[in-house]
Amino acid sequence: MNTTSSSRPWQLPDGIDELLPGDAQRVETLRRSLLDCAAVWGYQLVIPPMIEFTDSLLVGVGEDLDLLTFKVPDQLSGRMLGFRADITPQVARMDAHSIGSDGPTRLCYAGTILHTRTESLASSRSPLQLGAELFGAMGLGADVEVIELMLTMMDAAGLALDSRLTLDLGHADIFKHLVTAADVKGTVLESQLFDALQRKSKPDLESLIRLLPNDAQGYFAKLLSLQGDERVLEEARRSFAGIAPASFAKLGAVLGVAIGLVDALLCCARMLTSLDAALEQLEAVIEVIKSRFPGLAVYLDLAELRGYRYHTGIVFALYSQSLGAALARGGRYDNVGAVYGRERAATGFAMDLRLMATLAQNSTESNGAIASPKVDDPMLRELVNELRKQQETVIVTLSDEPDSRCDRELALIDGKWTVQARNSASIGGDS
Repeated sequence: MNTTSSSRPWQLPDGIDELLPGDAQRVETLRRSLLDCAAVWGYQLVIPPMIEFTDSLLVGVGEDLDLLTFKVPDQLSGRMLGFRADITPQVARMDAHSIGSDGPTRLCYAGTILHTRTESLASSRSPLQLGAELFGAMGLGADVEVIELMLTMMDAAGLALDSRLTLDLGHADIFKHLVTAADVKGTVLESQLFDALQRKSKPDLESLIRLLPNDAQGYFAKLLSLQGDERVLEEARRSFAGIAPASFAKLGAVLGVAIGLVDALLCCARMLTSLDAALEQLEAVIEVIKSRFPGLAVYLDLAELRGYRYHTGIVFALYSQSLGAALARGGRYDNVGAVYGRERAATGFAMDLRLMATLAQNSTESNGAIASPKVDDPMLRELVNELRKQQETVIVTLSDEPDSRCDRELALIDGKWTVQARNSASIGGDS
């Protein structure tokens, strides 16, 4: 007999999963624990809608997120709606328009998102995303805070902050400065270089850099190999030390005509300083994180470009040796608020709770339950209510056998309802 998916309508679509009681309890317990952790850091909970007009949901977020978003026409307005594929842009919109505070705003969230396809073998098309965002705060203090909060959440989830976890760091501005120096910013070649670096494809990168000016070819070839511990930063400084006189020559000449030679030189100097500043920022973050989490492994990848068009500074991800996908990802994204008419500094992170729950040890092991007989007795009802107020699970027996989770029972002994281990006596009858 041919059993196609259409003949089995109860089957879920590929990449769409459900959580049965045990897994659902683990995920929910983890969700509460992590949101409570964010709350004591001052992060306030928000709940954005599942669906919005694509005009708002996808503005300024880049092609990658656009491709991940399910879109449907709105039968009321005729406009296109999108099911959120990432909650961060929604929270940025809320900060810009619904909250509108001038000072730093700390927000956290948890909710289901929907993807048109899976992003990795370990991921779902309906991840349960939890994250925290800090708006209105510039500087490394804000970047360090969100990284430290993310790591604190891992600790709250029962994950040991040791060498089994790796904090992966990068900086979106490094690649941006190199494409500007090579005079390919905004071109098809920039997109091709980005794609090759994203895939870590050395053959494709070698083919593309032949199209660059001679002085820029070595910079991009070197960028792919800049991975490892903090010694990578010094290697990057040496490798990019000659970028100003060679690569900025054409830019300086163009700017010299437009704005004058002195201003052009200052502009070029600022670009070089910014590249150095990116390396210094990474160095400073590593120093702080290593001092506060000395057992954590830290890895640098200066060619990490995930979210390149979205992020504007330090980017980070947390990996576990036992999982093929990132536990959490984040970084600075100062440009997102601008598309909502209110540009604000912003940094934050997000994680997939379902993936987290596969590793979390905090848990959710059951404390057992108490079986109660189905007896109409005011004293029994009063005791059951009191036990439930104490967070005990009490399950009324409606069949011949109590629920399998029950390791204790309420029995009537000498005219008094008493909790005792199951099977040590029969469940009490009429009082």
